[in-house]
Amino acid sequence: MLKHLCVALLFISSALITKMAIAAPSTAYISDDLYIFMHSGAGKNYRIIGSVNAGTEIKLVTGTENNGFFEVVDDKERQGWVESKYINQEQSLKVKHENLAEELASTQQKLRDVQAQVPQLQSMNSDLSTQTEQLQAQLDQAIAERDAIQTKQQNLRAKEKRQLLTYGGAIAFIGLFLGIILTIFLSRRKRYDGWA
Repeated sequence: MLKHLCVALLFISSALITKMAIAAPSTAYISDDLYIFMHSGAGKNYRIIGSVNAGTEIKLVTGTENNGFFEVVDDKERQGWVESKYINQEQSLKVKHENLAEELASTQQKLRDVQAQVPQLQSMNSDLSTQTEQLQAQLDQAIAERDAIQTKQQNLRAKEKRQLLTYGGAIAFIGLFLGIILTIFLSRRKRYDGWA
């Protein structure tokens, strides 16, 4: 009796977990079988409304399971019941494959576009390299001219200092010479004045 109670509780809890997992989102997908039948009621004994292809996106009407079936609306806006075992929360492999194929085609097109731009970019790179070399040559020339001007200015300053030193020395020598001559001249004059 206890075994039967445990099995019943296990079955009920798994059914509740399945219901809660599927009841949350309103969008679901048909699994990867070729197609499934949509019935007018919650069971296989109800009339078949039509078939739904694998990977088709469907909308769950109530989100609650009834007799192993869910009430859904398919991509053709038909409302009916499908078996819950064929409903997935993820897109089917077919749809994923189609999406990946579209992404691959888009990526390949982008790659082709980029490859088509490569020669133009290489040409621009070559032009920029040439301009860089020209600018570098101009910069080197400007640096050489600047260095030459600085050297010339340093030489002029050194020459001016030498001239100032020469002039200063000459003035000092002349002043000293005049001082000596004046001293001699004045001292002789005093001597002569003393004899008079």
